[in-house]
Amino acid sequence: MSFYWLALGILGVWRVTHMLASEDGPWNVLARLRRSAGTGFWGEMLDCVYCLSLWVALPFAAVIGNSAGERLCLWLALSAGALLVERLMEHRRDPPAAVYFEHGGTPDGLLREEKGRVAEEGHRKSAGSPD
Repeated sequence: MSFYWLALGILGVWRVTHMLASEDGPWNVLARLRRSAGTGFWGEMLDCVYCLSLWVALPFAAVIGNSAGERLCLWLALSAGALLVERLMEHRRDPPAAVYFEHGGTPDGLLREEKGRVAEEGHRKSAGSPD
């Protein structure tokens, strides 16, 4: 087996795996396939790129490999190569937006109380003046 077939196999396994796991496809065919698979074995397999690449690599290895031993090694190598390509492509995407939460604050929605306002309220209450 030549390097040419190994490279074609890796790219083919990555393309099919990525398509089944992440793309909607024309007329949302692949998205409907994933939804109809549900949450059982098939649904989990279509959601996991790592699992799916093993299954997709199996027929590729059977066609490309020449002997049983070569097919077995090629099966794992094609899956691993497809995962490396997926990681490279994932690294190029924009990172997810940062999530920001504000904690604390006053009942009127301010995060900090004004120094003068706190001192005034404390002074009025101690002096017995009405609010």
